[in-house]
Amino acid sequence: MLRDDGRQLSELRPVKITTNYSKFAEGSCLIECGDTKVLCCASVGYRVPFHVPRGEGWVTAEYSMLPRANRERENRDISKLKLSSRSAEIQRLIGRSLRSAVDLTRLGEHTITVDCDVIQGDGGTRTASVTGGFVALALACRWLMEEREIFTSPLLHYVTGISAGIVDDYAMLDLQYSEDSRAQVDMNCVMNELGEIIEIQGTGEGRAFSVSEQQELLRLCAKGNKELLAIQREALGGDVKLAKI
Repeated sequence: MLRDDGRQLSELRPVKITTNYSKFAEGSCLIECGDTKVLCCASVGYRVPFHVPRGEGWVTAEYSMLPRANRERENRDISKLKLSSRSAEIQRLIGRSLRSAVDLTRLGEHTITVDCDVIQGDGGTRTASVTGGFVALALACRWLMEEREIFTSPLLHYVTGISAGIVDDYAMLDLQYSEDSRAQVDMNCVMNELGEIIEIQGTGEGRAFSVSEQQELLRLCAKGNKELLAIQREALGGDVKLAKI
């Protein structure tokens, strides 16, 4: 079966990560996954939320889409005086995923906020935000060490995210919008560099799916996340130091 853009069923879209994209952020990158483009900026703050134990840090995320990131203009969340339920759910996913990569006790009393702003959306914006968000986070941690704000790396793991789904009864990796919009089953999977699963979101949108189909989608996601890991490492120069657990 030929996909809408001619890819193989198990093939990622072209992925490009441009680091230090923003002049002022302590860590930043532009991640491009096919026609999906997300700007990820990690900012270091010197206050932590009240619930964080003394001496520890925090990692959080915010997610939004520019009004014309999609095919039709959407109003900004501020116009509704509240965050949309979709944006809130996605940014919680990004925050949980990125916190899993960090030893908060080694971060010191710093908060790193990772802003993920979708410039152009063509499917997979949440998983692109996780993958690009980790690169921005790693660069911010590198900045903290260079500035001697901290003295050991707080990073425990790399983190990547990718989607897979069933379209026209075929399991496919990395759905673009034309596929995602008619998917029978949609799955988002976040993993670390060990191939361990951090989070799975799987939904039968057009029909229920079997355990064997779920496993096939997971195999596709594992393949995609492994390839994204190599792209992350190349973007970061291959010298990200992981803390010893």
